[in-house]
Amino acid sequence: MTKHYLLTPGPVPVPPEIALKEALPVFHHRTGEFAAVYRDIAKGLKYIFQTENEVYALASSGTGAMEATVANLLSPGDRIIVASCGIFGCRWIEIAQEYGMEVVSVSVEWGKAVKPAEIEKALRENPDVKAVYTTFVETSTGVANDIKTIGEIVSKTNAVLVVDAISGLVGQEFRADEWKVDATVSASQKGFMLAPGLAFIMLSGKAWKLVENSKLPKFYFDVRKYKKFYALSETPFTPPITLIVALQESIRLIREKGLENIWNECGLLAKAARSGMKALGLELFGEVPCEVVTSALVPVEIGVEIVETLREKYGVSIAGGQGDLKGKIIRFAHMGYIGKADLLVGFTCLEMVLIELGMKIEKGKAAAAVEKVLLKAM
Repeated sequence: MTKHYLLTPGPVPVPPEIALKEALPVFHHRTGEFAAVYRDIAKGLKYIFQTENEVYALASSGTGAMEATVANLLSPGDRIIVASCGIFGCRWIEIAQEYGMEVVSVSVEWGKAVKPAEIEKALRENPDVKAVYTTFVETSTGVANDIKTIGEIVSKTNAVLVVDAISGLVGQEFRADEWKVDATVSASQKGFMLAPGLAFIMLSGKAWKLVENSKLPKFYFDVRKYKKFYALSETPFTPPITLIVALQESIRLIREKGLENIWNECGLLAKAARSGMKALGLELFGEVPCEVVTSALVPVEIGVEIVETLREKYGVSIAGGQGDLKGKIIRFAHMGYIGKADLLVGFTCLEMVLIELGMKIEKGKAAAAVEKVLLKAM
């Protein structure tokens, strides 16, 4: 029987305290018991998003919340800007086009970060744009975008800023209100350390003005319903009760540790992971590396095999490249419940796999590099 180490950028390992909450008996959701839990998570979500705005929980993956921002903020034929730098940025384009939006694309080569100046230029050239959609952390490449600067730029226009923070929230500094983000979406299976199945959506007052005038069809993802029931500490439809109860425990653990401490710890693990990749002779991929996943270029002829061998032979799951990057990069996560010991195990096993696949590497070098960074911080 193989012990498994989940070092992928979602889902991440679930702490036992959270997993045990999911094993508790289910109770009815139209009760005071559920309302008390929902009121508690409502406060906690505001803290995690760093916002005074309401944050709604949806029974879906993060993509459901992404679609909800399109369906609720826009009307047929609206023009939007999508600033993308990877597969998840491109997902904004796919969703918007399905709804008949006119998309002004501000795309950069995968591995590069979105250029705020290009967004500013696109806004000047398209003054009728209703919204700017972008990604905080693009996990397909391991790149972080400068949301603070982008928020300042968009705030000076009539457009709203919509950010996919599915991967970056909790693990990397993100301040929705301070950075002037109008709509933020996230999900349960990354920094929140939960199983997949919950998504979150936050809307500012500026965004709500668009909601009130939106003409696109929606029913299940109609945020007006969620707002109405939020006031009653309920959800408009049957929620995944076990995940909601587990979310309450997740928020408790996050608050107990403190967001700033989590951000610092993820930053340390990111530094250690980058050092480990370099020790293996791998070139880091990503112009502005994020703090929740480290990506590196690998020989194309063994790129897919690295990920498969690592998982099948050693029980260590990391992620490979997606789309055009398939077989070209590997992605090693350090978010949520992934810790220092996981990095040491992961890089030791990765080193063994690379040696087995023919790369010339000095044994023990990767773990030593990771250890050096971790010891410096003690």
